[in-house]
Amino acid sequence: MWTPEWVLSDGEIIRHADARIHPLSLAVTYATTVFEGLRAYRRPEDGSYSFFRLREHIERLQVGMKVMRFDRRIEVDEMQEALSRLVRANSPDTDVYIRLLVFISGIGLMATRGPVSYFAVAQPRDKPKFAETGMQLGVSSWSRLSDNASPPRIKATANYHNARLTQLQAQADGYDGAIMLTSQGKVSEAPIACFFMVRDGELITPNLGSSILESVTRDSIIRLYERRFGRPVIQREVDRSELYFAQEAFICGTGQEIIPVTSIDRLPVGDGKPGEITRRVQAMYFECVRRMVPDEWGWHTPLL
Repeated sequence: MWTPEWVLSDGEIIRHADARIHPLSLAVTYATTVFEGLRAYRRPEDGSYSFFRLREHIERLQVGMKVMRFDRRIEVDEMQEALSRLVRANSPDTDVYIRLLVFISGIGLMATRGPVSYFAVAQPRDKPKFAETGMQLGVSSWSRLSDNASPPRIKATANYHNARLTQLQAQADGYDGAIMLTSQGKVSEAPIACFFMVRDGELITPNLGSSILESVTRDSIIRLYERRFGRPVIQREVDRSELYFAQEAFICGTGQEIIPVTSIDRLPVGDGKPGEITRRVQAMYFECVRRMVPDEWGWHTPLL
C-alpha cells in the first residue's frame, strides 16, 4: 500500500516529515482549527480520481471559518487545484483520504483572527473493520455539545474533545463506540459519525436540530435513498428508548463511510446482524461514489 510522502502547506507541497506549526499558535493554545475529511475515489476502469462532493465540503469549511471569525477565506477553486497537486504528488494506487485543516497560525490573544494557514494530508485508509461485522454501541453519559455552547454543526477540532471523551468512555465500558444524547436527552449522533435507524420499514435519522454535524455523507444518503427507493427519510427527534425498538441501525461519515450497528446497550438491534436495508444503503452509496459518470448532481470533481 502506498504511503504519504508529501503534504500541502499553504499551497506548497512539502515533505511529510517537514510539516510544522508553532507551539504558541492559536491553533495549539485555543484550538482555533476547522477541518474537513474528504475522499478522492479511484475509478477502477482507468485509474482516474475524483473528489466526492468537494464543493460541499469546502462550503462547510467556509462556514466554520466564518463562525470562528478567521480573517481570510478559502475558495473552492483554490482548494481543488491545491488538493489535486497533493494527490498526484503522492502517486496513490488506491482510494485517497484527505485531512484538510485550516487554523490560526499566529501567536496572540484569544481573539486573534490571523494569520490563517492550512495543511492537507493525503493518505490511504483501509475499509473500517466493522463495515462487515457491525459495531456494538452504548449510550454515553457524556452529552453532545449544544448549539449555544460550541456549535456541533461546524467541523471544529475543539468540538472533538467532547467526542473523544465519549469514545474513551465507550471503550472503557467494553463497547466499540457510543451514541451521544443532546442536553435534552434526545438521540444526537456517534462521536465519529451520524446515526440512522430503521423502524417499521422507515429510515429515520435525528434532525439537524439534534446537535449533529451537518454531515455531507448523511445528506448524500438521504438524497440517494429517496431517489432510489421513492420513500422519504424521516428526519425528527429520536428518544433514547426508541433506540431499543430499532430493527436496523447504522452510522455514516466520510471516513467511516457506512457501518452497521448490531447492538445498543448490549441489546441486539434486530437479530443482531447487519440488516437488509443497511446493506442496500451500503451498496447504493458505494455505487454512487465509484460511478463518476454520468453525474447528475455534480458530486464528482475530477483532479486537475
